[in-house]
Amino acid sequence: MNCRFGERPTTYTNDSLMRRIRYTKYVPDPAGEMSLEDLLGALSDYLLQSGFQDYLSYYDLPDGEQTLDDLKRAIERALLESEMLNDELREQLQQMQMEGSLDELVEKLIERMQQEDYISIDQPHDPSKQSSTAGQVGAQQQARFEITDKSLDFLGYKTLRDLLGSLGKSSFGRHDTRDMATGIEASGASRQYEFGDTLNLDITATLSSAIQREGLNLPLNIEYRDLQVHQCEYQSSCATVLMLDCSHSMILYGEDRFTPAKKVAMALSHLLRTQYPGDSLSLILFHDSAEEIPLSQLARVKVGPYYTNTREGLRLAQRVLQRQNKDMKQIVMITDGKPSALTLEDGRIYKNAFGLDPLVVSQTLEEVSKCKRAGVMINTFMLASEYGLVQFVQKVTEMCRGKAYFTTPYTLGQYLLMDYMSRKTKTIH
Repeated sequence: MNCRFGERPTTYTNDSLMRRIRYTKYVPDPAGEMSLEDLLGALSDYLLQSGFQDYLSYYDLPDGEQTLDDLKRAIERALLESEMLNDELREQLQQMQMEGSLDELVEKLIERMQQEDYISIDQPHDPSKQSSTAGQVGAQQQARFEITDKSLDFLGYKTLRDLLGSLGKSSFGRHDTRDMATGIEASGASRQYEFGDTLNLDITATLSSAIQREGLNLPLNIEYRDLQVHQCEYQSSCATVLMLDCSHSMILYGEDRFTPAKKVAMALSHLLRTQYPGDSLSLILFHDSAEEIPLSQLARVKVGPYYTNTREGLRLAQRVLQRQNKDMKQIVMITDGKPSALTLEDGRIYKNAFGLDPLVVSQTLEEVSKCKRAGVMINTFMLASEYGLVQFVQKVTEMCRGKAYFTTPYTLGQYLLMDYMSRKTKTIH
């Protein structure tokens, strides 16, 4: 008789049989036992890759598409090299690798990922089934996959959790100020109702006021002056445009600066959705030009052979913020390069690969001045520290009452989240 650990063994009650119990070792199915969230965490750098590893050929796949064969190899590396498995499962995988059955496990994991809506698979059309006519059959395209919104949400949550853990924080509220108002959440003493207040009644205080005035008589006569409302701290709302540099320099010089920036953007998106529901976040990519993209497409974005058109990014960011009705409006710019491109009046792109071209710089600073006049704050997170670049960023900061942080891709998230959440204590006048 076979029995798994944790199960009650079956015994024979027939007196004619010798009562025997035989235990065998329970061998779990790795594909079913493995946590897909742990697997996604181990695959995060691969799923969010920006072309750093193969920057000479990453333009071949359109729109950041990845093949299913690439995913299989990435999963195999994650299983054998990451620390997400316990010793027992790791030994079992090593045995499967020696037996040549590891590919079957990877196939099952991919099937689970698809069933649980972590990835979607696009199977190519098989040309051999198209026609039975004679002639050469074209090569079949490789199957491709995309990560789903569910995966993006999890990866944003994981990055946020890791960043907050490194900051020593556990919970955060909204952008609190020192002003008091009548809102939904009560956090202060009650006061008498005034015209225009949200009618968030403090029932106990209202009844007490009426009883003190007239005594405990029925029916109780409640007058206008008896109305008491809860006070809460005034919580400001913030509209943020995240400007993300996707020029070629973000993956050059032996460092991937773009993938960490994408992770931070996803973490910020998750933070706003869960902790600051009154805030808004928009995403702009700036390169030779600038474009607004949905946050759901961020993980699929890769850098290109582009220059840095900072001015066009600022122009588009202002148009996006004009649509927002918020107390605070800010631009968060993540970049590593000097402005090196400019959109001319006739639509042509003027470029100077050396950066800090006088024409480009003057036009860019003029756009910064427009942000200042519109009350838009610019916070710059710079991933490089060249002398000329430092001077330019300091000039932007002085002009637009913002802050500048010179950081690395590895500490970018900590600085950005600390800056964002520090605005909880700002007072709105």
